[in-house]
Amino acid sequence: MQRTDLRRTLLAAAATAATLATPAMAQEAARATDDGGDVDAIVVTARRTEERLQDVPISITVFNQEQISQRNIVSTADLATYTPSLSVNAKFGPEKASFVIRGFVQDLATQPSVGTYFADVVAPRAGGSTTSGNGVGVGSLFDLQNVQVLKGPQGTLFGRNTTGGAVLLVPRKPTDVLEGYVEGSLGSYDLRRVQAVLNVPLADSFKVRLGVDRMKRDGYLENHSGIGPDRLGNTDFIAARLSIVADLTPELENYTIATYSDSDNHGTLARVVGCNPASGLASFCQRQVDRQNARGDGWWDVENSEPDPRVHMQTWQVINTTTWLASDTLTVKNIGSYGEFRETTRYSLEGEFFTTPAGQLATTLIRINNTPGYNNASQLTWTEELQVQGQSADGGLKWQAGGYYEASDPIGFTSQSTTQLMNCQDSYAQLGRYLSGGPMVSCPAGSSASISIPFQKTWFRSKGLYFQGTYNLTDQFSVTGGVRYTWDRMTHRYDGTTLRFPTPGVTTAGCGNAVRVTNPDGSPVFIPSLAEHARCNVTFTAKSDKPTWLIDLDYKPVDDVLLYAKWARGYRGAGVASANVLLETWGPEKVDTYEVGAKASFHGAVRGYFNVAAFYNDFSDQQIQATLVRNPRPGNPFIGGSAIVNAGKSRIWGIEVDSSINLFDGLRVDAGYTYLDTKVLELNPPAVPADAQQFFTALVPTAEEGGPLALSPKHRLTLTGSYTLPLDESIGRISLGATYVYTSEQVMSLATAPAFQNAPATDLLNLNASWADVLGQPFDLSFFMTNVTNEKFPLNVNNAYGSFGLESQIVNEPRMYGFRLKARFGG
Repeated sequence: MQRTDLRRTLLAAAATAATLATPAMAQEAARATDDGGDVDAIVVTARRTEERLQDVPISITVFNQEQISQRNIVSTADLATYTPSLSVNAKFGPEKASFVIRGFVQDLATQPSVGTYFADVVAPRAGGSTTSGNGVGVGSLFDLQNVQVLKGPQGTLFGRNTTGGAVLLVPRKPTDVLEGYVEGSLGSYDLRRVQAVLNVPLADSFKVRLGVDRMKRDGYLENHSGIGPDRLGNTDFIAARLSIVADLTPELENYTIATYSDSDNHGTLARVVGCNPASGLASFCQRQVDRQNARGDGWWDVENSEPDPRVHMQTWQVINTTTWLASDTLTVKNIGSYGEFRETTRYSLEGEFFTTPAGQLATTLIRINNTPGYNNASQLTWTEELQVQGQSADGGLKWQAGGYYEASDPIGFTSQSTTQLMNCQDSYAQLGRYLSGGPMVSCPAGSSASISIPFQKTWFRSKGLYFQGTYNLTDQFSVTGGVRYTWDRMTHRYDGTTLRFPTPGVTTAGCGNAVRVTNPDGSPVFIPSLAEHARCNVTFTAKSDKPTWLIDLDYKPVDDVLLYAKWARGYRGAGVASANVLLETWGPEKVDTYEVGAKASFHGAVRGYFNVAAFYNDFSDQQIQATLVRNPRPGNPFIGGSAIVNAGKSRIWGIEVDSSINLFDGLRVDAGYTYLDTKVLELNPPAVPADAQQFFTALVPTAEEGGPLALSPKHRLTLTGSYTLPLDESIGRISLGATYVYTSEQVMSLATAPAFQNAPATDLLNLNASWADVLGQPFDLSFFMTNVTNEKFPLNVNNAYGSFGLESQIVNEPRMYGFRLKARFGG
């Protein structure tokens, strides 16, 4: 059977199954570990209080810890593999990836379109120049109660207003039982992982839970340049978590969580896939492609030009939640947090290895490095939320109200030294030497080459007031209304220190943002040393404030069926990126979402659930990334770049179906399908400002009018089957499982040549097997294999075809497999 025919058959089967009533994807595997397939056991906190999944009028996907382990979900990118409607923007590598839900993308320094929450607290800000932080880092996905993926704008109840949705990580709370486990994993690419958890009730009113997760794995990208490590794309992290529950009185609980993670690896690297023959750099690119072809390079072979590539991320956070049961009908909750995020990054952005005919490294395009003594990102974030929940005496009205405040400040200056069109191994030392009157050493440069060392600080403020209530008009009919007002402010200071080479033999050193920073007579500002970068200070602030709301009507004709219709307004705050000369700020975007849905569960010999939602999004003032096209005039110090502009109006509509069915004891089938149709209705990028036309001739958005949005596949299907063998309890429980994921062709970017704009359709197959309670003992043995067929596909594209004469792509992970042994005690 042809692959296309197979896909069509599978999609038709999925649609038929949905029509007949397979249970809903609202969670592609949403049962608790020991729920026995009972949908009533699935509890979510999507409305900031515990509720049955089937009672919540939101399209949700839920994974419990067992399913996370079975699917070997370690990072953000792994989670997106199994969740229809959820994608990732992995342009800067998997660990720096950001979530995309229903076509809502976070680009560059924009604020997240999808909020990520751990224990009800939003992830710490990053404050860097590329997307990182603000999300699910490695080390977060262990010892969890569940992960909940909420689709659609979350503009009333959650701390940070978002247009795309929210991802909630719910950790396991300490219990009153002495218990724990130790789990070890071994696998391909020299995988080594150890997880351990200990739960200790020190007293009836004082319980502690401690967990640690340590993982190392060799890289899957083989480096052929001879520069830097032999392999990239490795994993090396440690994460720890301490949770304490203190019942101060029967009505007053204090819950504290401290988390820490440290991930330090070689990062990933883009793979060069094509050359632009019209570019002046075409010969360099073609030389690299010829080398690749002569060696017979495969999909995971690259050439690295950075001597010491590194992506080092450190995050720690303390969360305190105090809950007071003031009465039977009133609960007061205070949630406070403090966290810090730091990132050090060194890598070649485009993945090129441009050599002379003799095979020596000739130049690099854009090499990003950390300035010695500084982080690329370094930000502290603290949040405070006061929440009051109540209900009427008869339970007919349930409501909650609260206030939210988030402050994120820089931890000193952040700085990265960046070279363009140079072969410069130590850009910081080279620029310092030049400013001190010394020569440039081993740092050849041609026309338009530059060394840039910006020093930056970023401040965020977000405030919100909200109220939401649900009133039962009858036993079957209820109405929910919510409103929130949010105030956001982002301020960015940029000291742009740059050494430029407008023409061979002529250099200028001074402020990179010279259009904005000038002496009183209008002449550019020059500095004698890096220590005086404050002379180059430019500061911009973007403010926005908007109301958001929710109106929802629910109808339950019978206990096991929920029908709902709602209108929700979402909004994402304005932002700043001062490096984008004369295009430093952009305004907020907003979306109106109209959604109808049904949730049904059934019991008996065949049991399960069926959830379906249809939605329409009216998306305006859209924040879109645009490529800056360089003016080719002689002496232009800029070689291009990117900016964020409010240029778009789009419509997004689709259908989500989630289902799970237990056909008979031991056999369960989970299915999830999303149809997503996106279209840019209007695209009006601003003209290049007059002052900037000497540098740039045009703005080319990464989308086009009449076309689809990026990273928004039209079809996404997940099918998971698991079978537990009918064995005696003395043997244990042996289960076999398989997951198939189909993703249709999708646009990665329209700001490159047509040959590289789209990611092809993909078919992923993952397998797992487990033997729990081996021979009646407290040991569990399991096996997993991901990407069984070694599928090859790009995750994103770099948009360098026009500016640098090549195109490169971030590629997916190859086949991975491993074994786990878990020893449990207590309980």
